[in-house]
Amino acid sequence: MDIVRAISIRQPWVELILRGKKTKEYRSRLTKIRERVYIYASLTPADWPPAWRQIGKQAGELPTGAIVGTVEIVDCQWDDREECYAYVLRNPERLSCPLYPRNQPQPGFWRPQF
Repeated sequence: MDIVRAISIRQPWVELILRGKKTKEYRSRLTKIRERVYIYASLTPADWPPAWRQIGKQAGELPTGAIVGTVEIVDCQWDDREECYAYVLRNPERLSCPLYPRNQPQPGFWRPQF
């Protein structure tokens, strides 16, 4: 099955997903998507020092503005503690080299064109 969707996520969250340390992506919207999707590392990294310390990197040391991996979305659950939806992620895979889509990435899910 070909991958047709991408999700935009900021670094260092992308790196934590690819390392298997982040298994949920929190969003305000419910999703019915249950498939492997590309992970697009947004151009602007997150300003969250604890996450950067966790991976031992700083902003600018990880790729941004590119698709850097894939992950399966296997479920979506309401999270009372976070007060939003948690997309349950499994089986992350890092790409051997980043992909640069021709079209403009969107904040949530989008369909990259190569």
